[in-house]
Amino acid sequence: MKIGFIGLGNVGGKLAKSLLRNNFELTVRDLDQNLTENFRDLGAKVANSPKELTEQAELIITCLPSPDICAEVMEGDQGVLKGLSENKIWLEMSTTDEAEVKRIGQKVISKKATPLDGPVSGGCHRATTGNIAIFVGGERKAFDKILPALTVMGRKVLHTGGLGTASVLKVITNYLASVHLVALGEAWTIAKKSKLDLAKTYKGIAVSSGNSFVHETESQVILNGSYNINFTMDLVLKDTGLFDDLANKLNAPLEISPKIVEIFKDAEKKFGSRAWSSMVVKRMEDLNNINFRSNGFPEELVDSEPEQRGYEI
Repeated sequence: MKIGFIGLGNVGGKLAKSLLRNNFELTVRDLDQNLTENFRDLGAKVANSPKELTEQAELIITCLPSPDICAEVMEGDQGVLKGLSENKIWLEMSTTDEAEVKRIGQKVISKKATPLDGPVSGGCHRATTGNIAIFVGGERKAFDKILPALTVMGRKVLHTGGLGTASVLKVITNYLASVHLVALGEAWTIAKKSKLDLAKTYKGIAVSSGNSFVHETESQVILNGSYNINFTMDLVLKDTGLFDDLANKLNAPLEISPKIVEIFKDAEKKFGSRAWSSMVVKRMEDLNNINFRSNGFPEELVDSEPEQRGYEI
C-alpha cells in the first residue's frame, strides 16, 4: 500500500517513522523542510504539495495541529481534494471537531474516495514505538483495508463506528486527561505540604484507586521538574475547547469542563502557549510557594515496552 503522510510534528513524525520502519512505501509533506529532508534521508519520497502527494498514494493521512490547518491542507488550491480519486482513503489522525471531519468527509465522498477519522491516544512516547492507541471512525470496509498500516502505527486499534465517532471519543479522553492533570496539581500540593516522601507518594497513588494514566506518565516529568510531556498548552486548550463546544452543541450543561478551560487559560497566560501542558500544576507550586521535585524521575518519558504488532480491540 502506498501511503502519503501530511504533518510530521510531535505525533505525526513518529507515526510516519513507524510506517517507514515497517517497510511501507511512504511519501511525506510538511512545511518544515528540515523535517521532510530527514524523512528523505530515511527513504521516504517528498511531495511538493498535498495534491501531488495524494496523486501518488492510496492512503492519505493528515496529522495536523488544528481543524483550520487541516481544512487548508484539504481544500486549498493544491490541496488533497484536488488529487483525490476513486478508491483512495483519507485518514484524519488529528484531534479535530466531529462536524468538521464530517463536512470535509462529504467532499472526500464526492470524489468517490472514503473518509476515516483516526486520532491517537497514549502519549508521544508510545507513538515513538508504535504502541499508541488508535480510534478509527468510518466505513468498516475501508478500516479493514488499512488495518495493516494501523497496526504498525499503534498497539490497540478500535473501530468506533461511523465517521466522526472517533473524534468525539478522542475529545472525551483528552478532556479526562486534562481533568486528571489539574487534580494532580492539587494532590501533589497536599502531599508536599504534608511533608510526604514524594517518590513514595508516586508509588502509592500508582497502586491505588486514585491512579490514572496521567499520573503514571505526567507525574514523572512533574517530579523531575522538566514538565516535558511533548504536548503544549495551546494544544490542550484546543482540545478542551472542542469538548466544551461539543457540550454546548449537545445542549449539555456541564460543571467541571468550563473550570478546566479557565484553569488552562490562566496557565497559558502565565507560562506561554508553547509551554509544556503539564506546567499547569506549576500554578499550585507558585501559589503555595513550593515545588514538587523528587529524585529518580526521568526528564522525558521513554516507552520501555517492546514494539509489537498491533491488533483490533
